[in-house]
Amino acid sequence: MPTMKSILFKFSFLAFLLLMSHTPNVQEFQGQAIYFSKSTMELGNWGARMSEAQKKQIQARLKNRLEKTFVLNFNKEASVFKEEDKLDAISGATDSWGKNFSRGEQYKNVKENALVQSQEFYGKQFLVKDNLQAIDWKMGGEQKQIGQYMCFKATASIPTLELTWYDFSWSNLRRANANQESDSTNVEPTVPEIQMTEVEAWYTPQIPVGHGPGEYWGLPGLILEVSAGNTTMLCSKIVMNPKEKIKIEAPDKGKVISKSEYQVTISEKMQEMRDMRGRRRSR
Repeated sequence: MPTMKSILFKFSFLAFLLLMSHTPNVQEFQGQAIYFSKSTMELGNWGARMSEAQKKQIQARLKNRLEKTFVLNFNKEASVFKEEDKLDAISGATDSWGKNFSRGEQYKNVKENALVQSQEFYGKQFLVKDNLQAIDWKMGGEQKQIGQYMCFKATASIPTLELTWYDFSWSNLRRANANQESDSTNVEPTVPEIQMTEVEAWYTPQIPVGHGPGEYWGLPGLILEVSAGNTTMLCSKIVMNPKEKIKIEAPDKGKVISKSEYQVTISEKMQEMRDMRGRRRSR
């Protein structure tokens, strides 16, 4: 006949198993946020010579690059951010040139301070692995409603290159070439000024995760809106704990490389392409 001690032990063990079965797992908490991104186009002196009709025509042709839709899947620790593919409004094809300089599938792990991003550049696959960009957020007292969520304002100043490291700029290449020429002629190279981008973000503590779209993260709530430079990203839909389980995994295909190494790689490739065009024109 079982003793009182053994009965209590069995009861305690069953209670422990029951408790463990109801302990929430990090992976069980999931959410999906849809963001709409809109950028304005700076035409500079070139645009001053254009008619309004010409400007509208260019904007229509570049609609895929100026207006985009992104999906952010997240749990407590990690997120995957990727762009939804759209057909070009004019040609009916995908924007293959733009894809070479756009953000690929991006995995961020806020617990491990890890970034893993898949980038394709002219048919070659890269796997960019690096730390997350540190952001010194300044918390504000302003608040506003976005959908059903109360949001609070935060601002930061971030090096522009850290927000656009996957992109390419001819001006950056010209500066690099100028510094190389200075080295070859023993002229003191000029120290490039670090360009900064002012960022305004709105986050909601109602979803207490440190995630956000793109390079933005590290606030005490999901970032629902962020404005930086000429681009604004706004969350249009949130689904918490969807019925179908979401895969939140880092991409794993491509040549492993850091952000700085990737920048050097695409700059060298673009320099090579420009040199080849120059040689063809001189024949």
